[in-house]
Amino acid sequence: MTVTPEANKNNVPSRTRAAAWRRRWWIGLLAVCLLAIGAYVFVTRMGEAPSRAAAPGPNPPTRAVPVVAAPARARDVGIYLTGLGSVTPLNTVTVHTRVDGQLMNVRFQEGQLVRQGDLLADIDPRPFQAQLTQFEGQLARDQALLDNAKIDLQRYRVLWAQDSIQKQQLDTQESVVRQTEGTVKNDRGQIDSVKLQLIYCRITAPISGRVGLRLVDPGNIVHTTDTSGIVVITQLQPIAVVFTIPEDNIPSVLDKLNAGADLPVEAYDRAQRRQLSTGSLLTIDNQIDQTTGTVRLKAVFPNADNHLFPNQFVNARLQLDMKRGATVVPTVAIQRSPRGPFVYVVKSDQTVEARPVTVGVTDGGDVSIDIGLTVGEQVVVDGAERLRDGSQVALQARSGS
Repeated sequence: MTVTPEANKNNVPSRTRAAAWRRRWWIGLLAVCLLAIGAYVFVTRMGEAPSRAAAPGPNPPTRAVPVVAAPARARDVGIYLTGLGSVTPLNTVTVHTRVDGQLMNVRFQEGQLVRQGDLLADIDPRPFQAQLTQFEGQLARDQALLDNAKIDLQRYRVLWAQDSIQKQQLDTQESVVRQTEGTVKNDRGQIDSVKLQLIYCRITAPISGRVGLRLVDPGNIVHTTDTSGIVVITQLQPIAVVFTIPEDNIPSVLDKLNAGADLPVEAYDRAQRRQLSTGSLLTIDNQIDQTTGTVRLKAVFPNADNHLFPNQFVNARLQLDMKRGATVVPTVAIQRSPRGPFVYVVKSDQTVEARPVTVGVTDGGDVSIDIGLTVGEQVVVDGAERLRDGSQVALQARSGS
């Protein structure tokens, strides 16, 4: 088919419009791409801005944590067994009268310290003095009868030798002498008994110690059968402490006792803050309490300052052994974690290292370190709760130092 010039003229506007439409499409697509790229760059830069603000430099400076440190040091550490106990007097005596009579005088003051033999009270002695006079008169009479019977016996023996009397008379006189001797001996025994009762009228302290409250007042009639007595005396010097330890520790204690070792025992108050006295272990009980699995031990204390009081509750510490030259740190330096105990060691660059340690025995405010520390190393004792391994620290002076 042949295209005429007129037909070509009619198709020119259509091709021009198609070309224009394609240009506009490519221009729009290009504009959308540019907008997308610009939006991506904007969002990316906005997200990086806070990061740059939060991290102005590659190695930001850290603030040092203030802490208090103490050096590990070497000292002897005691190995102790602790137990609850009570103070028990070695002797407690309720003073009773040994004769019946009226209580005339009380010679002691309540709470007074007395010595053995000190006069405590007086019983009316007059009835016994009267009996003494009576028995002395009987003795004088019977002694005279005995003397006369002995003279007659000598006469009968002479007559018997001369065959002037029968043998029966001599035997009878010998029996009279023996009977009279028995009467005289009985009189002397009665006199000794009354004299002893006169001594008992003066009531003296049977032991040294502290007297308690008066149980009877002067003027009352006291009897030997009274159950309450006159006063109670408790020995305070020396005094004992009975305490318990677990049965598992019995072999180690017995080994020391059998070897003749003198095991020191310290008595502390209820709060375990004040040491009351120091003594030594006396003995161990002969059986175990099956309900508690413990055994009782008895220690003796001189108690020169009277800090221990009968029936007082105390905490007893038995020194079983002594660990020489142990490495110790304050107990507060020990930190705990699921992997075990550790301490923060201050290094030369003023940073800390969380170092695992093996803890030994505790002695007062110190604890021994078996493995992990050497003498002289600084450990954190205050401020450890704000630390991590490698934290920067600033050492502070210890309060009170």
